[in-house]
Amino acid sequence: MFDDIIEGTVASHGVLDEGDIVAFLDSRPVFDGHTLVVPRRHFATLAELPVGLLAPLMAAGRRVAAAQQAALGAQGAFFALNEVVSQSVPHVHLHVVPRRRGDGLRGFLWPRHRYRDAEEAEAVAAALRSALPSPGELTP
Repeated sequence: MFDDIIEGTVASHGVLDEGDIVAFLDSRPVFDGHTLVVPRRHFATLAELPVGLLAPLMAAGRRVAAAQQAALGAQGAFFALNEVVSQSVPHVHLHVVPRRRGDGLRGFLWPRHRYRDAEEAEAVAAALRSALPSPGELTP
């Protein structure tokens, strides 16, 4: 779907079109101005995305958030990058959602809980540390 938008065969409301990154309004926004920032080339998962595109993706998101503040009066932004589970389009995409105090957006993405104790938290942290890929390991 995003590939078709990028190729121009499916209509969208473009926000940014520069080099390796494009951005367009989400067709089902959380709030008006909700924008999707995507790499021009197709990458289904974040692990497939070349590390050299991470900074441009985030930089474009940062610029979109600034535009949301200037153009729409947003007071901030919510950034989200969902992957695989619950991802309706298998193409890396960054959601930039304009935020305002009192807009009602809270906790809709996750049920929160506390760790049983510090030992449980440390066990989870240790498992993550031991599985953490080296900086160059995920670079395609």
